Amino acid sequence: MRTKLILIASAAVVLTLPAIAQQAGAPQPAAPAPATPTAAPTPEAAVTSNDGGSDESAVEEVSAASLQPPSPPIEYPGWARRDPWTVGSLNPEDAGVTSDAWGGADGPFLSTLMRRMQTPLASRWAHIALRNALLARLRAPVNVNPVDWVGERAWLLLRMGEADAARMLVAGVDADRFTPKMVQVGVQSALASADPPALCPLEDGIHKYDAGILRLVQAMCASLAAEPEAAAGMIDQARRYGRIGGVDLALAEKVVGAGANGRASTIEWDPVDALTAWRFGLAAGTGMAPPERLMNAAMPRLRAFQARAPMLSAQQRLPSAIVAAGLGVFSSQTMIDLYSAIYDTTDPGDLGDSDAWQLRQAFVAKEPEARLAAIRRLLATGKSGWQKEGARALVARAATMVEPDSKFAKDAPELISAMLAAGYDQAAARWIPAVNGMDDEDSDRCWAMLALAAPNVADVGTGRINSFIRRDKSRNHVRSALLVAGLAGLGRISVDTANSLNRRYGLGLGHITSWTKMIDAAAARGQGGTVLVLTGTGFQTPRFDRVPSAHLYHAVTALNRTGQGFTARMIAAEALSRT
Repeated sequence: MRTKLILIASAAVVLTLPAIAQQAGAPQPAAPAPATPTAAPTPEAAVTSNDGGSDESAVEEVSAASLQPPSPPIEYPGWARRDPWTVGSLNPEDAGVTSDAWGGADGPFLSTLMRRMQTPLASRWAHIALRNALLARLRAPVNVNPVDWVGERAWLLLRMGEADAARMLVAGVDADRFTPKMVQVGVQSALASADPPALCPLEDGIHKYDAGILRLVQAMCASLAAEPEAAAGMIDQARRYGRIGGVDLALAEKVVGAGANGRASTIEWDPVDALTAWRFGLAAGTGMAPPERLMNAAMPRLRAFQARAPMLSAQQRLPSAIVAAGLGVFSSQTMIDLYSAIYDTTDPGDLGDSDAWQLRQAFVAKEPEARLAAIRRLLATGKSGWQKEGARALVARAATMVEPDSKFAKDAPELISAMLAAGYDQAAARWIPAVNGMDDEDSDRCWAMLALAAPNVADVGTGRINSFIRRDKSRNHVRSALLVAGLAGLGRISVDTANSLNRRYGLGLGHITSWTKMIDAAAARGQGGTVLVLTGTGFQTPRFDRVPSAHLYHAVTALNRTGQGFTARMIAAEALSRT
């Protein structure tokens, strides 16, 4: 009965974030995580008695209890078994890659690249394409344990802020095949998804790799299984004998209190100076939003986790949703749905000039100028960075409804950037005639983005490129370097033209490194998935102006060569949009 209740509460077996009380760092097989040096003991600490021995009182309680013989382990029928070598929720074609996207690439090599990749990435579109490839049903590469390979993919997705994507991968592996690495990723995925019940099917694995949190997990799961007395006893045991205390213990007690006949627990956030995955997952899992000061200081991925936390209201999730959209975790349509939910639940008298009302006006206002004014106001809410890109994604569809006209020259760069943030390349291309009628200062940015993003552009004149470079006021002509890199990578200027411009203006396109050699070789072998992983390693910075032009050139070239032309165009145009 307890197992049934746990499975019902969890909604999925073995689902679903960054190490229990850490913001970063890859999970290591069967290795207990070190204690975090905070004022209060943390969930990594092992639970021991005061003299360092085992918890004998707990052993005596269990021995004295009248327990039924354990149920035999669940046997999976052959027809229900899933192939661990091919795990994923997307068809390769839908993910933009071929069924042989890894080719003959060495599994340990790819695993190392993924484990060491720093996030977030500079490019929203690189993030989207890499996520889709990691979710694709592709056969695992050679020389890897297939379950550990799923774990590596899910761990990278978690570091990218993709809690739901990681959850789907973890759920795609039969529970009895979990390796120590998969158990760790499963625990982290449960916390990222704000789903404490998803920890329950992992109890046995948790015992093997992190005994420090085992008693607390057992207490939470006992409460969810309608065993409040047992849960309260375990919490009391943890308080007396464990090294886990402070807010970490209080949050576990709060989860216990959410169960049947549970007792209330008060969370004191004032002494807390850092938001860990354990703290976020248990707080959000009980419908409590962590303090804004802690969210602001946390890694961006925690913002993405909060943006989809099911126990929080749409209004509570909104600030984090803007960041999630800027990262690439949320789509333009997801943002529209979120604002629609806020609109529907807001009292009509309170709508006023709210952002939800402005978004509605951007779509349905009678006058074109009123729609454009609403778009301007929404774009202004994104001051910089991910918030700015998230605001662009929000208004992207509304921007496609603005009729191209050179009289909107001041608005055109942001309208085109917004459309491209959501991939509306053909709608953006409608602006080409209007851009040609604008003054040079207004048209340069628009022309550069469209020269890279518009479909079916066969050639770009060198005279126009030279004019752009001469007027470029960016630091070290970074925008000119990214423009030429993108045009050359897409084949919209010849190699000779690119070399000539590179020599004349010192754009840095010819820089050769081991990374450029690897991505070129992967492209030559047609390994689209490998190319995406290498693209991610080449874009390990939150700012596009710090991406070397040579990296953009080789990444765009490799993507284009492996049949990922749309992604290549969007990344190249995004570089000009965000610098």
